[in-house]
Amino acid sequence: MNKPIIIIGNGGHALVLTELLMLNKKQILGFTSPSNETNKFDLAYLGNDSIIFNYDPEEIELVLGIGSVQPNSIRSKIFNEFKLKGYHFATCIHPKAIITSTAKIGEGVQIMAGAIIQSFAEIKDNSIVNTGAQIDHECIINKNVHLAPGTILSGNVQIGSNSHVGTGVKIIQGVTIGGNTMIAAGAVVVKDIPENSKVMGIPAKEV
Repeated sequence: MNKPIIIIGNGGHALVLTELLMLNKKQILGFTSPSNETNKFDLAYLGNDSIIFNYDPEEIELVLGIGSVQPNSIRSKIFNEFKLKGYHFATCIHPKAIITSTAKIGEGVQIMAGAIIQSFAEIKDNSIVNTGAQIDHECIINKNVHLAPGTILSGNVQIGSNSHVGTGVKIIQGVTIGGNTMIAAGAVVVKDIPENSKVMGIPAKEV
């Protein structure tokens, strides 16, 4: 059953998700934000995030419209807060994404236009696969990861939770990226990266 959706946030990432949801003919009740803001799709402003608690968790779904530009706990904090209260996050897949039948997609995952996800890849809860990102066979993307536009992952890559992989990053096959890691835009990763790292360059090095 398609449940009506509340979008958390009103920034650029939320706008992309709004159009994705409209393409998939989803009913959107409105959006939440700390203050009443103009919405380019004329969605209704419902109030701040706490207004969601006025809705029965069984009657709605949530979409987390807050992206990330670095490793942070904001997305995971919001996701976990509402999950503990029994709310469910909709998985959002653009109709122009390509996903093989053997891929596994977790709750609240957001897959944007032009993304490609190949055989037996796994995208875990609350992760973003942004515009044109390519994930090859048997990759594992853990929770709360953001793969920015144009990211390319060869086969058997693993990305730890709460990591941000910048625009246009390329990661060769078999590499493991530790959690809470920031990979700067345009980097080429050719070896494993420990958790809590910041790397950049070609080849990528810690900074």
